[in-house]
Amino acid sequence: MKWIALVGVCVTCAGLVPATAQGTGVTPQDGSRSASDSPSAGAASLSPVPLEWTPPALERLNAQAAVKSSFTLDRNMLSVAAGLMPDSQAEDRQVIRKLEGVSVHTMRFDAGIPDEAEVDSVRAAYHLRGWKHLVTTTKAGGPVHSGTTDVWVVLDGANVRGAVILAETPKSVTLVTVAGNLSPVDLLHLRGHFGIPRFDGDGVSDLH
Repeated sequence: MKWIALVGVCVTCAGLVPATAQGTGVTPQDGSRSASDSPSAGAASLSPVPLEWTPPALERLNAQAAVKSSFTLDRNMLSVAAGLMPDSQAEDRQVIRKLEGVSVHTMRFDAGIPDEAEVDSVRAAYHLRGWKHLVTTTKAGGPVHSGTTDVWVVLDGANVRGAVILAETPKSVTLVTVAGNLSPVDLLHLRGHFGIPRFDGDGVSDLH
């Protein structure tokens, strides 16, 4: 998978990139939260998008997951990784270089999602924070390929300052937060990277 390869490149290059105020590039999520825990705390238009914030419901799901993974990639790490991408992915590479950071939270459950209401609470949290919901894509294809993908964005005029992608399958939940100064079309080039599925782009295109 592209996102696994990209993360592997970032980890390999960790020793080549100096630490930033945002972290060393791959930062374990220890569950600590600032005073902005409340969904209504802080305006959604703040820049950069707070990569460290996740809805409380995601924390509860994470506690019940059989397998879990969380990491944050800063701008330096993303730039190094983008530089190692092949020319066949030149457009994707340019978009990744625009990113200020990416955080990824992945949870897998042996017996399926333990509480669908918690996933709905994650969705509601971004609505309460004022993020614009663009896309809900649903696919059927069995326990692995079936799923729902939601996309929210923070807009600054015609530009996207950040986005959240929530991908749910019958046995997994992935939440990806990206921060950067992007165009709506740039979001489409992030599909297939960082665990972001190939969601329907109609809602994104409508932002033009």
